[in-house]
Amino acid sequence: MMLAFLCLVSVALASAHHSGEHFEGEKVFRVHVEDENQIKLLRELASSHQIDFWTPDSVTQIKPHSTVDFRVKAEDISTVEDFLEQNELQFEVLISNLRSALEAQFDSRVRASGHSYEKYNSWETIEAWTQQVATENPDLISRSAIGTTFEGRTMYLLKVGKAGPKKPAIFMDCGFHAREWISPAFCQWFVREAVRTYGREIHMTDLLDKLDFYVLPVLNIDGYVYTWTQNRMWRKTRSIRDGSSCVGTDPNRNFDAGWCEVGASERPCDETYCGPSAESEKETKALANFIRQNLASIKAYLTIHSYSQMMLYPYSYDYKLTENNVELNHLAKATVKELASLHGTKYTYGPGATTIYPAAGGSDDWAYDQGIRYSFTFELRDKGRYGFVLPESQIRPTCEETMLAIKHVSNYVLEHLY
Repeated sequence: MMLAFLCLVSVALASAHHSGEHFEGEKVFRVHVEDENQIKLLRELASSHQIDFWTPDSVTQIKPHSTVDFRVKAEDISTVEDFLEQNELQFEVLISNLRSALEAQFDSRVRASGHSYEKYNSWETIEAWTQQVATENPDLISRSAIGTTFEGRTMYLLKVGKAGPKKPAIFMDCGFHAREWISPAFCQWFVREAVRTYGREIHMTDLLDKLDFYVLPVLNIDGYVYTWTQNRMWRKTRSIRDGSSCVGTDPNRNFDAGWCEVGASERPCDETYCGPSAESEKETKALANFIRQNLASIKAYLTIHSYSQMMLYPYSYDYKLTENNVELNHLAKATVKELASLHGTKYTYGPGATTIYPAAGGSDDWAYDQGIRYSFTFELRDKGRYGFVLPESQIRPTCEETMLAIKHVSNYVLEHLY
């Protein structure tokens, strides 16, 4: 009987992942771009075909001497390949059939229901978990609602740390971009490690005794739900605007930090649409309001994304350097070294604009400009072999090494309270 039930669960899940977009025969290409002329060619290609840019986020952010990863629909593949070959653009195929890669993301065909730290969990499962983990660990975790999403879902925030008087805090969020599933997986893992090691491991116990961690497991809940039910590759929120048939805003272009000046689009159909105004999205407004209300205690802001294995710090909306740039650079260098010590995973680091590309309206720049001196964006695994479809077998190693990085930053913040 149990086996029959598990099979049903697995069938239900399999069908849920393939309702809406099925991605059969779609490919992910990587193009090696040398100069401005080749960038121009890619812009030409993007204007005539529907291309989903994975990294960078849009065609406007391509730089010379870089690589560009993008997804192409099955019916456009031969045209795109011809175009690349005719123009002598050097390319490789990272994923030859996206549907197969999506199916392989789930390591076991039969999936028991319930929450698991080494599986990707649906929002319903994560939501139930936030309640359970807070109920079971009242001395360490409390749950509060900081707002609701466009579609009316509750945004739950977990406060992780030894209960007692208010302490200096670190704010960490996951799940800004809906398709970056490894990101919410890490926020859940962080909470698990806090619970598992408190009182047993001196380093973590010390951090939780002296700091509070505000953990937002999923910011863009509507988008995340949509990636489970309709379109696995969805990125933006799910807000609807009068006068536009296009849905959603890029939440990481929606903050009041050089809003919509560079690396963001004013066109509602684009993946990097900045929204009609800064903090137009209920989700970004809820996050910003919470941070503003708790600015006196929040000493660091960490936002978890994927992919490309980078640790970025402000600024992204401008090429100017922060006042404590040297300190941030030293801290990032030491943090990525610590991260690499476990599985040898190499990260690059630096200010967002020069390390990856200029982009305005990001939460890390905004947090820094609010006075939070330690503000970082992590781009987790990998470097493009799987991209947004990182297999579940990589959740554990990714989270283990990222824990080392977060602990390192937290320890530093504790020693440099301001």
